[in-house]
Amino acid sequence: MNIPQIYIKDYTYNLPDDRIAKYPLDNRSDSKLLIYDKEIQESNFSEIPNILPSNSLVIFNNTKVIQARLQFQKETGAKIEIFCLEPIEPRDTSIAFQVTKETTWKCIVGNSKKWKDGALSKSIIINNKTITLKIHRIETFEDSQAIKFTWDDDQISFGELLEGIGNTPIPPYLNRKSEESDTERYQTVYSTHKGSVAAPTAGLHFTPEILSELKHKNIETANVTLHVGAGTFKPVKSEAIDSHEMHIEHFFVDMETIDLILKYEGNITSTGTTTVRTLESLYWLGVKLLEENNEFFINQWDPYNLPQHHSLKDALNKLKSFLISKNKTKLESYTGVLIAPGYEFRIVNRLITNFHQPNSTLLLLISAFTKGEKWKEIYDYALKNDFRFLSYGDSSLLYKG
Repeated sequence: MNIPQIYIKDYTYNLPDDRIAKYPLDNRSDSKLLIYDKEIQESNFSEIPNILPSNSLVIFNNTKVIQARLQFQKETGAKIEIFCLEPIEPRDTSIAFQVTKETTWKCIVGNSKKWKDGALSKSIIINNKTITLKIHRIETFEDSQAIKFTWDDDQISFGELLEGIGNTPIPPYLNRKSEESDTERYQTVYSTHKGSVAAPTAGLHFTPEILSELKHKNIETANVTLHVGAGTFKPVKSEAIDSHEMHIEHFFVDMETIDLILKYEGNITSTGTTTVRTLESLYWLGVKLLEENNEFFINQWDPYNLPQHHSLKDALNKLKSFLISKNKTKLESYTGVLIAPGYEFRIVNRLITNFHQPNSTLLLLISAFTKGEKWKEIYDYALKNDFRFLSYGDSSLLYKG
């Protein structure tokens, strides 16, 4: 398969600001649901357990959004915002939240020109103790900076610091500051593993009651973990997609989930595009092992350059044997996969997802999944029928074209 020659101007549409949901509905499951399976139907998200087929598998991304935005103020009064993206030292996300005294993160620095040199500090109260948190600029990258955090209490972890003083990193297109309600609502009810700076928003519609009803309807559920980066909001600025550089994201999948994918092959629903990217990357990791390729990560063009003939069963069984040989029960890797029209889906048969931004790689994924120009029909219908768009908006259930 060749790298697709796709122009982003063909994947845009007019999204009025008043169609972007600035806040979530009071009840998560009250969202409207657009169903596309050769034709379009409307329902309510609360009906999803009755709509999905029994004896099928639904897979979620159980990553948890961190309180990633921190505010500092210089003596001059200038405000500096630190947006934590991913840990540098220690590199492992779970360990980075547990460390005390110091850690270094890749961050976006707001109002960076006002912070010329030296450390910035602020006093904060956590567990009734006053702690001094300092930040030091270590290195500057193309679009971010390495920031070292130090604090004067070895009983307080970095995760506790973020929970104590950080703000929820709601999407920039909401054009508002985060509020206390976002702490709960910009988080799925099944979120478990801290590490994302953006929510896997397709899952925001699920409630504990719906999850319970899925089991009652004999629908199996499983989890993967992909820590969503700020790159998910990155628009495609190049005219042709082959010049766009995808963001890299860290993911984890346990052996039990791989077994369930094999069991339910051909009858799998992905909750969200981040889950799709994780699942499809599993197949290509297996292909790399079958081809004796030593790169245990997926870059954006691997699915277009690797051999296409391997079966899902062979690829995933190869992954399992690899994990067994390493005495591991959980797979850990990175993916930058770009799913665009022409891509052949290997694992996902149905997709629960929100309505995405124009000129985005997420819209390319939707086009690839529904085939041809069907995405335009779906989005035109949603615009004409009062569906709410983007992260806090309504939902859709799409069947593979």
